[in-house]
Amino acid sequence: MTSPSETILNVDDTEAIRYAKTRTLRRAGFTVVEAGTGAEALRQMEAARPVVALLDVKLPDMSGLEVCRIIKRDFPGTLVLQTSASFIEVADRVRGLDSGADSYMTEPVEPAELVAAVEALLRLRRAEDALRRLNATLEERVQARTAELAAANERLRAEIEERSKAEEALRQAQKMEAIGHLTGGIAHDFNNLLTGIVGGLGLLKTRIAEGRVAEVGRYADAAVASARRAAALTHRLLAFARRQPLDPKPVDVNVLVASMEELVRRTVGPGVRMETVLAGDLWLALCDANQLENALLNLAINARDAMPDGGRLTIRTENTLLDGTYAAQAEIAAGPYVTLSVTDTGTGMPPEVVTRAFDPFFTTKPVGEGTGLGLSQLYGFVKQSGGHARIQSELGQGTTVSIYLPRHHGEATDTPITSLATAADTPHAGSGRTVLIVDDEPVVRMLVVDTLRELGYAALEAADGPAGLRILQSEPRIDLLVTDVGLPGGINGRQLADAARERRPGLKVLFITGYAETAAFGPGVLKEGMALVTKPFTLDALAARIRALVEGA
Repeated sequence: MTSPSETILNVDDTEAIRYAKTRTLRRAGFTVVEAGTGAEALRQMEAARPVVALLDVKLPDMSGLEVCRIIKRDFPGTLVLQTSASFIEVADRVRGLDSGADSYMTEPVEPAELVAAVEALLRLRRAEDALRRLNATLEERVQARTAELAAANERLRAEIEERSKAEEALRQAQKMEAIGHLTGGIAHDFNNLLTGIVGGLGLLKTRIAEGRVAEVGRYADAAVASARRAAALTHRLLAFARRQPLDPKPVDVNVLVASMEELVRRTVGPGVRMETVLAGDLWLALCDANQLENALLNLAINARDAMPDGGRLTIRTENTLLDGTYAAQAEIAAGPYVTLSVTDTGTGMPPEVVTRAFDPFFTTKPVGEGTGLGLSQLYGFVKQSGGHARIQSELGQGTTVSIYLPRHHGEATDTPITSLATAADTPHAGSGRTVLIVDDEPVVRMLVVDTLRELGYAALEAADGPAGLRILQSEPRIDLLVTDVGLPGGINGRQLADAARERRPGLKVLFITGYAETAAFGPGVLKEGMALVTKPFTLDALAARIRALVEGA
């Protein structure tokens, strides 16, 4: 498209040719000014400032090539189209272009070709102008765009930071809610238990002071019963925290289920039809058999409670291979597991209950009918054993709880169950034997020392690891070391036992502890002649364990 501002300078010394070109260009819509000589052409350049100079090479006063060089020097924005009827060889065209011309045409020229050539030059001019304008504003636009991107990036960072703060606040709120729920449940249960202990002991002390000793047995029994319930609650909390001392051994889960079948049937009652589906060639599982028995019984009780009108309870065992995808989701190692599942046809659970079922003190049972620790204890035991637990449930259809326990590669070990003798059964059994008790708790130390002396043992005591080590290095005879695991003074119970055995290789060791880390008391870590008893313990059980170690019973 031609713009009225686009003026063409037509320079030719032959009037007829100049006229023909001018008429053609004007018909095409251009404004045209004319010149017949080089000097006149330069004056028109100054006056009209044309966008295109149509310049004949042969002029009467000066060469068109020279005129072209002057135009390009003084008016660099003007495009030059050189024409010639005489200089038509390739070398002529090269010289013309070398002089600065933007294009070169030989005459005679067809009108349409002339217009097309001029319009091509104008398109080039417009493109160059647009490029100059683009370059002139490019830096400004780059800066503006950079500022926009920086602002957007800052907004995004602010949003990310705000979201991170919100997520952290939510996590903290959820954590505090869980801690509040946990501590509230613990406080409630322990307050009830402490009331029984403190109240029973207070009345016992009062009745003794009054001389009414006939009633003291009842109060003592009440205090002991509350203390035992507190001990059971502590063990369940340790199980949830995955810090309970475990005794993992190869277990034939089929044999374990069969041995408990009658107990489970009596527990769930006649209204529940029970069946077992036990896999043939079931692998051995590596776990604590006593804890697995407790877990199975707890699941059976939960299943019974979910079927108030009766139903069917199915206990199933099977071999399972967990692939990497599922194992990663469950945060366990991929590979072979022994699965124990308990399925009921009860009321089922909605998804929001399933997601919280393993939380401590969470229960859907009425107040007074459940502590909310059963499933959390099971979950802690299974996780501490290197396994996984899963709940599948549907409202009105029932629930399946599956326990995945690591497979044991090897043979089963027979562990006969023997009844432990009590202190009353073994009076003065330890005559001539010396036992060292190391514990930083004075009350515990006093009770253990008195029990040892009642049994006829000579008792030595120390309050920390270094003091115990000094006694071990100085005393000529010590038959048994009884030590707490967590001791002050820079030497813990395990380190003390190892140091003692360097000087006395055959020394028997009994660890007593509130809890034991898996790393310290995992499978195979307790050496021969070592045993572990967890607090709280009865003095009768402690005496029997001591006698079993010292006397070799």
